[in-house]
Amino acid sequence: MPQRNFLVFINPISGTRNKKDIYSYIEEKLTSLQHQFEILPTKEQGKYSYLKEKITSKKITDIIICGGDGSVNQITSHLVNSEIRVGIIPLGSGNGMAFTAGIPKDYKKALDVILKGNASFVDALTINKNYSCHLCGLGFDAQVSHDFARQARRGPLTYIKQTLKNFFKAKSFHFEVSANGNRFNTNAFFLSIANSNQFGNSIIIAPKASLSDGLLDIVIVQKSGKFRLVFKLLKQISSGKIASSYNTDKTILYFQTKKLHIKNLDNAPFHIDGEPMETATSFDVEIIEKAFLLFQPSPI
Repeated sequence: MPQRNFLVFINPISGTRNKKDIYSYIEEKLTSLQHQFEILPTKEQGKYSYLKEKITSKKITDIIICGGDGSVNQITSHLVNSEIRVGIIPLGSGNGMAFTAGIPKDYKKALDVILKGNASFVDALTINKNYSCHLCGLGFDAQVSHDFARQARRGPLTYIKQTLKNFFKAKSFHFEVSANGNRFNTNAFFLSIANSNQFGNSIIIAPKASLSDGLLDIVIVQKSGKFRLVFKLLKQISSGKIASSYNTDKTILYFQTKKLHIKNLDNAPFHIDGEPMETATSFDVEIIEKAFLLFQPSPI
């Protein structure tokens, strides 16, 4: 087995589980296989400008990210167009990127995926020149992200609580959208720009989405009765199918594109990969094809 040189990042505050057993298991496993490695905590403010120089000087071959979508975003933004292979051990509240890729939630099985060495390129995107690897959006889900970030306790239960709280007071926002030669106005509860197929926790929002198809999946949930909205979303999630549409008479608009322009006419809140961001009056979005190499389970 060729020797590999791993740089391992562990987010000490992601999710709810204790990280000591994960740290010990990774250390024991990589040592037993005689791989070189260094284990570091993630940077709270996402300051990884040193990463490229460290990869070169230490001859790093692989990076393992033990954390959620936010950690994956911050680290992989410095790896675009590189040959460094990335593995994810999902420890966040949602883990949308990892679960779309089929990476197991169990940290031992996730490490096995990395050690088997099946890496292939996945896409990412830019929105107003900000990097996103997973999913970004405007409106309801962004407001949930903003509120979730202010909570003292993280984890799925806290996220569900904030989602329900915001659902009953959710309002619509006015957007003007331009893509694929189409331009239309909509009042919507939220607008999602998806590279992966889900928010996280296997909650599917974009059934057609693929991490490596060179396309963005745009999902716009328009203003309607909230219980009708729930029915439509549950139908989409359970069926996994939805027709592409720019027809604003429909409750849910769904289409694929390589780029789009959004006018955010009501200053809807904004998030990138689940992390709250300052909003803007307009957004330019574009796919980054084959952005970085990701370890994924081998196809059956």
